[in-house]
Amino acid sequence: MQTRKLTSAALLVAIGTLSAHLIYIPAGIAKCFPVQHAINVMGAVLLGPDYAVAIGFLIACLRNMLGTGSLLAFPGSMIGALLAGLAYKRFTTIPAAMGGEIFGTGIIGGFVAWIMATLLLGSKAAAWFFIPPFLVSTIGGSIIAGLLLKGGLLKQFSGSKADK
Repeated sequence: MQTRKLTSAALLVAIGTLSAHLIYIPAGIAKCFPVQHAINVMGAVLLGPDYAVAIGFLIACLRNMLGTGSLLAFPGSMIGALLAGLAYKRFTTIPAAMGGEIFGTGIIGGFVAWIMATLLLGSKAAAWFFIPPFLVSTIGGSIIAGLLLKGGLLKQFSGSKADK
């Protein structure tokens, strides 16, 4: 089972890293990345909160090394993944994971990104400059993940019952 989880996590990291330059929404100094949010929800549901956070962290690292991301990729991806994983673990429903991702990335991640942009990047933008784009991106990505998981497209991939 551990090999299956590691392989699944590696596949999600690869998909997230390689699709970064294909699908993103520019929002000021941030790049909103709906595929990352879909991966956060899928990782949370299929692998749990610890794997979901690790996947988010690795994708953010790789995107930064490849020049397709920014420092703001870290708070949104990791906080959203953690809350999605914890919500799924507690309530065992896909909508709970989606809600955790949306609140974690859209609200908390957007606020933390504002703090990081202010302190580390010298941005003068207000918090509302970050939160709405993060919300749009995470809502879209969460819906994509919800449809994939509910549609059963990932049943073979996961080896679990992700259709609750």
